[in-house]
Amino acid sequence: MHISAASTPLSSIILVLFGSFIGSFGAVFLKLGAEHRGGLARLFTNYWLATGIVLYLLSSVFYMMGVAQGQLTVLYPMVSLGYLWAMLWARLFFKESFTVFKIGGLLMIVFGVALINFGNA
Repeated sequence: MHISAASTPLSSIILVLFGSFIGSFGAVFLKLGAEHRGGLARLFTNYWLATGIVLYLLSSVFYMMGVAQGQLTVLYPMVSLGYLWAMLWARLFFKESFTVFKIGGLLMIVFGVALINFGNA
């Protein structure tokens, strides 16, 4: 299959962004699983950890569906927007603080993704 050099369908962008959103919840559940870890036997019954892994796998399915029809160089950087969601979830669920450096880093990520997507236009 040949993909035009200048086209990434909106549906691909939405799929990748949705996968990134789901993956950010995977990070939350992995952290919850890490907080509830125990011995090796507990590792296999840790539902928080299992949920995090399932969410990461599910996000990979959406990512795969998205990149199948679009430009990897446009879509892959969008996965980094999951950091934005993860920072929001960390604040909401774990009461982690926003710092100038965290916000500055997120702004650079969002700006970088926007710049890459201008190349898609």
